[in-house]
Amino acid sequence: MDQLKAMRDEIDRIDSEILKLLHQRKKTVESVIDRKVNLRLPVFVPGREDEKVVAFRNHAETLGLDPEFAEDFVRLMMSSSRDTQSISSFPCSTEEPRRVLYVGGEGGMGKLYRGFTERSGHHTFSIDKGNWYQLDSLTENLDLVVITVPINVTESVIERIAPKLSPDTVLADFTSTKGSVLKKMLEVHPGPVVGLHPMHGPDVPNLTKQLMVVCPGRDAEKAQWYLDQCELWGMQLMEASPEKHDHVMDLVQGLRHFVALLHGSFMKKKDLRPKDMLNYSSPIYRAELMMTGRIFAQSAELYADIVFSSSERRNLLLEFFEHHQRLADYVKQDDKEGFIREFEAVTDFFGSFATQALHESGYLINRLADRFS
Repeated sequence: MDQLKAMRDEIDRIDSEILKLLHQRKKTVESVIDRKVNLRLPVFVPGREDEKVVAFRNHAETLGLDPEFAEDFVRLMMSSSRDTQSISSFPCSTEEPRRVLYVGGEGGMGKLYRGFTERSGHHTFSIDKGNWYQLDSLTENLDLVVITVPINVTESVIERIAPKLSPDTVLADFTSTKGSVLKKMLEVHPGPVVGLHPMHGPDVPNLTKQLMVVCPGRDAEKAQWYLDQCELWGMQLMEASPEKHDHVMDLVQGLRHFVALLHGSFMKKKDLRPKDMLNYSSPIYRAELMMTGRIFAQSAELYADIVFSSSERRNLLLEFFEHHQRLADYVKQDDKEGFIREFEAVTDFFGSFATQALHESGYLINRLADRFS
């Protein structure tokens, strides 16, 4: 036991040294951040991180360490570095600061992006429920107005804001439905228009690696400075037509959120308590249950607005119910062969993505089980 205690003490000493080295690394990262801001360089450089990961894996192998563990470790360190950047200042995408108004600036997304914009050196303003009376004074000499309010009031807010804007002001929105909103902005504002959809929630610690979908409207190049700023925050940009965006979002948001309601509602009906189910859950079901439970920790009105945001989305749900009934017939008729045929047809449709999904989900499940089980 004395020998075991001595070895444990040695492990504790090594762990303490690791923490000291991490602290030293943090200090160096802060110096790098200051230099990046001065040189107006982006926070996230994919090539640099990729090179770092490869080198770390190779070095780990030469030391007889697991390269998968080494990659996880270095990615966690780099993620922490980006988090540190996100509470500091950012490089500015323009020579002179721009004036940006966030309508809904006290909400989750408005507050998040207003903070990043301020820390990039721009002048930001906010309009929300509590200060609509300031609307006239805040819409003067603006370079950009971003509408980030609930979907059900977005178009009415656009109609209210647009007449007060200069024709030179860029009008943008963060709404998850682009077609009708972009059409409304083009109708009521004669100046530059662009549709933006940040593909994340307001609880992200930083914007690096987050996706911003861009739907150009009119003279969208005049919003390029803001897109450049997004890239300096470390974001990835993807341009799409509003039609393509909405078609995908109908499935990604409308259908998935309704399926989560269906899952949770049936659990309630059968009195299957989440905590009880966790005791009998495999890691993969635990992950699914957590994703379902995550939705019910948020606003019912928010998700209702997303699910019922357009007739196209509602029609897709009705079509889904009809499809669901067809598959339910396999169960009613005890048609195991029909189930297998449908399963295999979907397998063919998913193709190589199924293998990718198996690999990636396995990683997530194993890490989740290790962290929270």
